[in-house]
Amino acid sequence: MPVVEAEPTLAEARPIFRLGVDAYHQMIHAGIFDEDDRVELIDGELRAMPPINPDHAGKNKRLNRLLSLRVGDRALVSVQDPLTLAPRSEPEPDLMLLRPRDDFYEGANPTPADVLLVIEICNSSLQYDREVKVPLYAAHRVPEVWLVDLQHRRLELYREPGSDGYRLILRPELTEVVTPLLLPSLHIRVEEIW
Repeated sequence: MPVVEAEPTLAEARPIFRLGVDAYHQMIHAGIFDEDDRVELIDGELRAMPPINPDHAGKNKRLNRLLSLRVGDRALVSVQDPLTLAPRSEPEPDLMLLRPRDDFYEGANPTPADVLLVIEICNSSLQYDREVKVPLYAAHRVPEVWLVDLQHRRLELYREPGSDGYRLILRPELTEVVTPLLLPSLHIRVEEIW
């Protein structure tokens, strides 16, 4: 019987061109994207970000205020700003707590070494955030990620990053108090988030 080789699929026949962070920045500086274009670079691919609904926006404002009042000068609260995960990713988390810097990161976007905590607010994006963004943060050694699950009114804490993901996942009850690992003096009752 003759051996028949399968034709390559279209995906196999056409390699995917993946952008690096530098090329992505060049596109931004060239004006290809403007402030209203909701995209982020994930593993070399430009990914559309879903529109923000009022529930998501309100939760972002609530957490921004809560964190800003509580952290004082110990951290900078960053809202929907880029986080450079070189060489091929630059997500825009809903909130980050960053190490303070005199230049307020005007010279360059923060990197994982600057991050104290990443917070993603999830409504329709829960599966994507869990399966794509959280592992990406872990692979780049972001020390801690909190997912605020709006649909189930639940907080998930991801700690101990490694190449295979976060080794510790916590789901505290509404009555519990949570503290970011790198900001041990910051205490938040989970119910304050809601």
